[in-house]
Amino acid sequence: MELRQLEYFQMASRLKNITRAAQRLRVSQPNITVAIKKLEAELGVQLFDRSQKQLTLTPEGKVFLKRIELALRNIEDAVLEVNDYKHLQKGTIKIGIPPMMGAYLFPKVFSGFRHLHPNLDVLLYEEGSLTIREKLESDELDFGIIIVPESTPNLNVLKMSRNQLMVCVSKNSPLADNEEITPEDIADADLIMLKEGAYSREVVQDKLSALKISPRTVLESSQIVTIKGLVAHQVGIAFLLDFICENSHDIKAIPFYEPIFVNIGLAWKKEKYVSKAAQAFINFCKNPL
Repeated sequence: MELRQLEYFQMASRLKNITRAAQRLRVSQPNITVAIKKLEAELGVQLFDRSQKQLTLTPEGKVFLKRIELALRNIEDAVLEVNDYKHLQKGTIKIGIPPMMGAYLFPKVFSGFRHLHPNLDVLLYEEGSLTIREKLESDELDFGIIIVPESTPNLNVLKMSRNQLMVCVSKNSPLADNEEITPEDIADADLIMLKEGAYSREVVQDKLSALKISPRTVLESSQIVTIKGLVAHQVGIAFLLDFICENSHDIKAIPFYEPIFVNIGLAWKKEKYVSKAAQAFINFCKNPL
């Protein structure tokens, strides 16, 4: 039994697809197929049910996956601990960040950290906060800079800033002169929303549901520049974080009549080994933005 076989089996189990697993691991599909068949032959059991379109684990496969994931995690932690002796001369940190923050918040974080630790590589993945939380728990990311939910039982969280979700309207909109936006204003407006996977979308939807209003959603996008452009051209209004709308000449950010505040923080998985490179990033983020 080889380590490579276990890694191939783990990725195929996660993605439920041999082709996608091969793409993720950057190997050929036959390599994964052969490795898994050899693994099944050595164990004397079938790990996958191949009778369905989607790759599905057998009961034996589920038991085996649970055990080997712990073993692979321990091996990964062991390698990280050994690499710590390089005194931060090398290292990679994988960070997830939502699109709403990517272009506005992360450049400041990245440039400051890069200045202090030029030898460390930072890999950025843009995903919604909900998706980032899932990838943190499955060890696909080291950190996420996310809008922090009220409960994070499986994650450590370092709060970095407190921000307000503002109602963004075109400066040519009849609402632009309002000091605040009321539920009646929202009910009569067209809404532009972030796509599923954005925690801020859930916050807004919960708020509107509590007020028993259901504005018409005319468009969904994960691109903040696109959303701002649509707002500026009076296609609709959007809830965006306060710092995104600062210094926008064609958009006005107005508070909701019941202000919506969220906390932005650095999140990482509990009980996961924290490398020296990762600890350096945590220490850097302890200074409020």
